[in-house]
Amino acid sequence: MNRFAGLFAAFSILLGSTFTPAHAQDKALTVFAAASMKNALDELDAAYTAKTGVKITASYAASSALAKQIEQGAPADIFVSADTDWMDYAIGKKNINTATRTDLLGNSIVLIAAKDAKLDNVTIGQGFDLAKLAGDGKIATGDVKSVPVGKYAKAALEKLGSWTAAESKFAMAESVRAALTLVSRGEAPLGIVYATDAKIDPGVKVIGTFPSDSHPAIIYPVAATTTAKTEAADYLAFLRSSAAKTVLEKYGFTFLVKPTS
Repeated sequence: MNRFAGLFAAFSILLGSTFTPAHAQDKALTVFAAASMKNALDELDAAYTAKTGVKITASYAASSALAKQIEQGAPADIFVSADTDWMDYAIGKKNINTATRTDLLGNSIVLIAAKDAKLDNVTIGQGFDLAKLAGDGKIATGDVKSVPVGKYAKAALEKLGSWTAAESKFAMAESVRAALTLVSRGEAPLGIVYATDAKIDPGVKVIGTFPSDSHPAIIYPVAATTTAKTEAADYLAFLRSSAAKTVLEKYGFTFLVKPTS
């Protein structure tokens, strides 16, 4: 009997030594984030994993697509939207833990051209003739009906009296990064993207910035989903930290909250 007890104890120790570390490594979070967040969030996620051991899997796309995926049951723990409309949509569908929501970041929209384009600085104001500037070429941005950057772009151009003439020249992309790529590759001579996107692509240059009062404030809310793991709370706190602020501001985002640590 003692022999069996000893074997059982040894087996228990073996099980513990084999599976306990693996269980710790299994901690993971899935983050659904606006495409414009990719570079900054990749850096933050690597830092968070190094600090906590929690693995972060990030899925980047237009906020509209992500909100719909969450609605359809995609297993996300965190949602980072590039506008308040799609966060509000997800809240309305009861997919978001409303108490965890923070309007974390700000951004701006800019007009870009390929790095080697002859176009240079232009003044964007009332009566801005974007259609003439584009000539026979296309203007790339996100789908103006759903993708946040496209919605901001259309709102700005309507406010400036430039939308009607330019509408037919738009190439609607599935996300801001797709629009950025069209300009970077020379497939569209002009594009409207976030300032943060233009900052990370050496293939483009900013030739104009849209006045902040020409469109709704660009706000990135973050929140945990209603099905989020318990680790989500700590991750959200990390996004509000001074360390995160430093990284996000490096990429050109405006930090809208007081850092928590």
